[in-house]
Amino acid sequence: MPADRGHTSAPALDRTAQYLLTAAAGCVNAVGFLVLGGVFTSVMTANLALLGLGLGGGHPGTTRLAALAIVAYVVGVVLGSRVAVGLGRRRHRTGGVRAALMAECVLLWGVWIFWLGVGGEPGATQRAALLAASSLAMGCQNGGVRIVTGGAETTAYMTGALTGLVADVVQRRTFDRHVALIVALIPVGAALGGLAVRWARLGAPAIPAVLVTAALVAVLRATSGKRLRSDR
Repeated sequence: MPADRGHTSAPALDRTAQYLLTAAAGCVNAVGFLVLGGVFTSVMTANLALLGLGLGGGHPGTTRLAALAIVAYVVGVVLGSRVAVGLGRRRHRTGGVRAALMAECVLLWGVWIFWLGVGGEPGATQRAALLAASSLAMGCQNGGVRIVTGGAETTAYMTGALTGLVADVVQRRTFDRHVALIVALIPVGAALGGLAVRWARLGAPAIPAVLVTAALVAVLRATSGKRLRSDR
């Protein structure tokens, strides 16, 4: 699937930003899974399976949380895609990705502020709200990235990327180090999130917010650099 392969670098999303966003996705998923009810914030394949397991196994709590994450993620994809398409038409695709990442930053920083407000120990309703906001942010990220890169890059869903990486080794005898690094950054980000939950619980949700903010800065710097070069 071209949406997961990432063989070419899209001009609207430089590789530094892609690496940061991928690590952030792994981190958000780890925090969500560990402290927000055992479901994921962007791995919708797993959440769909959890939804089915909850329905079939008579686990209403899992069913509700998985369904909530899926719905919030879809809403986020719609938001990120619409923002990216709208601004991309009026300005440039970089405007679309900037807007999508700004919206994601607002959501993730809001999650952390709310997390601090409940002392890192949210109740059931609060966990649901945090899960919804985190899934919304991940949907916004993935929808925006897909639009601005034309489906050539990914920052969260890795099944296609991993399949393409291995298939290319078998078929073409080529190894794409960029794609391999993207795949590896998901568990790296998840490990970072898991360690934060264990040793710095209050700061755990701030890590993906910092990573996405850094990615936004990288996009802004790349855009400024292109403008300077074009003005010369």
